[in-house]
Amino acid sequence: MNKPLRPANTDGTYCYSVGKSLRRNETCTTAPIPTMQAEADAKRFEPSPGLLTVYVVRKRWGDAKNVVRLTPNQGSAVTIVPESFVRLRLTPGTNKLAAAWDEGNTALEVTGKAGEVVFVELIGSVWSWGSSYRLEQGSAAASRERALGLRLVADIG
Repeated sequence: MNKPLRPANTDGTYCYSVGKSLRRNETCTTAPIPTMQAEADAKRFEPSPGLLTVYVVRKRWGDAKNVVRLTPNQGSAVTIVPESFVRLRLTPGTNKLAAAWDEGNTALEVTGKAGEVVFVELIGSVWSWGSSYRLEQGSAAASRERALGLRLVADIG
């Protein structure tokens, strides 16, 4: 059972929160998130005709703090917060995904055909002495299951 998803803020942004009300830490998107209808559509995990659909999923127990900037093919960056996901519809072939946070960056090349759906996991560890992240190809079944309980924070393409 998943915990209920928090609604978007009045300005359309979304914040992931941890901690009690007096010591709450929030990690927020910098732009408004997609509508609930777009999220429901994304959670069907259907391919986009003529495009490669890539889902980037971020949900790990040791990752509850940083905003990570995700950039497909050196385009415009979107922010991804803990316990969220992004849907990217890209040109078929090889695409580069770059992720950057205050302490570093990482990248992954993703290859796929038109009409294919690919899952990528953004795996992070946050400790008092620093943070590290990596992008890796995800298992379709496990990534899809994780994404169902998460908030869609960007829908590109």
